[in-house]
Amino acid sequence: MSTVQIPEALDSLAIEVPSWAYGNSGTRFKVFGTPGTPRTVQEKLQDAAKVNELTGLAPSVALHIPWDKVEDYAALREYAEGLGVKLGTINSNTFQDDVYKFGSLTHSDESVRRRAIEHHLECIDIMDATGSRDLKIWLADGTNYPGQDDIRARQDRLAESLSEIYARLGDEQRLVLEYKFFEPAFYHTDVPDWGTSYAQTLALGEKAFVCLDTGHHAPGTNIEFIVAQLLRLGKLGSFDFNSRFYADDDLIVGAADPFQLFRIMVEVVRGGGLEPNSDVALMLDQCHNLEEKIPGQIRSVLNVQEMTLRALLLDRAALAEAQRNHDVLAANAVFMDAFYTDVRPALAAWRQERGLPADPMAAYAASGYQKLINDARVGGTQAGWGA
Repeated sequence: MSTVQIPEALDSLAIEVPSWAYGNSGTRFKVFGTPGTPRTVQEKLQDAAKVNELTGLAPSVALHIPWDKVEDYAALREYAEGLGVKLGTINSNTFQDDVYKFGSLTHSDESVRRRAIEHHLECIDIMDATGSRDLKIWLADGTNYPGQDDIRARQDRLAESLSEIYARLGDEQRLVLEYKFFEPAFYHTDVPDWGTSYAQTLALGEKAFVCLDTGHHAPGTNIEFIVAQLLRLGKLGSFDFNSRFYADDDLIVGAADPFQLFRIMVEVVRGGGLEPNSDVALMLDQCHNLEEKIPGQIRSVLNVQEMTLRALLLDRAALAEAQRNHDVLAANAVFMDAFYTDVRPALAAWRQERGLPADPMAAYAASGYQKLINDARVGGTQAGWGA
């Protein structure tokens, strides 16, 4: 029997899963097709609902437009809710059309910018129908060579474009601007870091926030410091959780560096990110190219839950005393004691108390769901990156 006492705050943990994680996606060299892969957004929602059914952690699903386009979004919302999940963040896409070769919201050609702006306005129309709160914008915009374009003018054009999109938001809707330090632009990216995203969203207003993708930083970046700073400034809107060894690898969160995930969740807890009035959205942004997709998502939300509980178990009183006394080793020991706590038995009991399987991974393997969808989803076009 576990002696770990689980704080009530863990009950508030909710992790949004991305629709595209259930399609064929992954490396930039080859995307492998797999049996049972969804052919429609409705089938993606079925798979996402299975993750929530087994874990109780994934009550909403992010959509990507145009990958998840349908004729009737109100009907899609009703379908999702019938499965026990909600439609969440709407992610825009201005990186796959040829017209965006030299940029979208920052493009020097006003007609291209207009097309990109109209796409985002369409996304907000979709949000109105789905009940979604957040519009997430990630831009591939940037340049490959010094002198290729006026980098200051591109910031001005970005601000102007975002301002028009922001003005269309409803009272309860938000804009979250993601950043990425490189790729596919290699000389400069128009939104390369949290400072640029912060500056742009600060100028927009109180409904604009920064989105932090844990894979979008240079090696060695102290991501938890960025988390702490953005929470301190009231501008951390959402996370895209994944894991990386080298760059934007989009691997299962916590796979490469579970200690980093723990440190990040320590700052989320410290900054009030799990409190009832928190507006910080936790979301996965991952690809499952080698592993099975549904178990990959189950493992991902469980990893976040485990590290969140360890962060909640941090003895903050003892830590604060050691810090006041400048006892470096004692403070670090308190920190490490929380990280090394084995919370898995306690979480298994926590799940059973709520009518969930103690081991969601094993429950999925025994459920027969994978064979069911493998047999049912024969024919048609499998969903994948860009479709």
